[in-house]
Amino acid sequence: MASKPRKRLSSTQTSTIPSSSEKQNINNNSSYSDPSIAPPKWGLIFKLSLFSIPPYLYLLFYHYPIEQDIRRSILINASMSLVGFFVTVKLIPVASRYVLKRNLFGFDINKKGTPMGDIKVPESLGIVVGIVFLVVAILFQYFNFTEDSNWLVEYNAALACICFMMLLGFVDDVLDVPWRVKLLLPSIAALPLLMAYAGHTTIVIPKPLVPHIGVEVLDLGWMYKLYMGLLAVFCTNSINIHAGLNGLEVGQTVVIASAILIHNIMQIGASSDPEYKLAHAFSIYLAQPLLATSLALLSYNWYPSSVFVGDTYTYFAGMTMAVIGILGHFSETLLIFFLPQVLNFLFSLPQLSGYVPCPRHRLPRFDPETGLLTGTKDGTLVNLSLRFLGRKSEKALCIYLLGFQAIACSLCFLLRHFLAGWYK
Repeated sequence: MASKPRKRLSSTQTSTIPSSSEKQNINNNSSYSDPSIAPPKWGLIFKLSLFSIPPYLYLLFYHYPIEQDIRRSILINASMSLVGFFVTVKLIPVASRYVLKRNLFGFDINKKGTPMGDIKVPESLGIVVGIVFLVVAILFQYFNFTEDSNWLVEYNAALACICFMMLLGFVDDVLDVPWRVKLLLPSIAALPLLMAYAGHTTIVIPKPLVPHIGVEVLDLGWMYKLYMGLLAVFCTNSINIHAGLNGLEVGQTVVIASAILIHNIMQIGASSDPEYKLAHAFSIYLAQPLLATSLALLSYNWYPSSVFVGDTYTYFAGMTMAVIGILGHFSETLLIFFLPQVLNFLFSLPQLSGYVPCPRHRLPRFDPETGLLTGTKDGTLVNLSLRFLGRKSEKALCIYLLGFQAIACSLCFLLRHFLAGWYK
């Protein structure tokens, strides 16, 4: 990410302990010395809401005859998510002051050489999003789950995975863990879900392959749980490495979460299987607060960014979407939603494997005179896009990449429509 460089006091720097009177003066003047961040970009959030919310509401209320109990639970969850959005907007400036006091900040590399490149930008603000998300998800249990609910154990296991991953992400932001170790963190965080998972371990064989395999449904057993763990590792790290632009990490999460919501509503409306409907409703209960809190963070992280999200957010968002796909039983669809991340991972493999030298920051070159970015030879989708499209501003490039993300999600819906009945 463009937020990695940090400045902290070194062990050779000396510090004096202030007297009680000096401490009092510091406390009295703290409100004046604390740097403030730019206000949230409400116009951006309004425009994004116009694109994502109306189709979702149309499918929920008019297009499909969704049961009243499921619709009621979705609306309660949506209302709590809306409250979470405003709470997140309110808490981010407060948390920014605290992280700056602890020297947890970064300089925007893509603005180096300009006045904005010298501004200390508070980092790891994904911790606010994660905490608000968890509070909303935990409180929602009061309205939807009973003590004997079959979903309660897996729901809490999912929250444990997300909380564990968020903690490990914050540890990474503070300690700057080597990237090879980062690959193992999601597999550790996914353990609560893997141990608590009691669902099926079967896959439906595509119809064209049934004559060759001989069965329509194949039980993978322990290999299915291995696949779940690998999916969690991929989703978490793929969000983390497809980064480096203001708004890109949060923006891709917003696009994918919106697609997940629409997909789940479509599956609930088209199915007659109660268990299948509950699985997709379960996904909605996690996707709505993810979308709401991510929109709140995007209002500060969009270009020019007032805060950096840190690995805390990318790990949190990736693990949340992995859990949503696993327990909603649509991991194949989720991987198509992640098509840009899959391509970015494939382009990055030579450097990640050590075959090609991998620099610390695989970012494009910034020209302070023109304000444009130029692609480098590093194997990332960001650099490849610049080499294909030509020099772009950071904001324009981010819009192009998020547009590609939206196209990938739309392609997934088209594939499901045209292959329905033939593929599965």
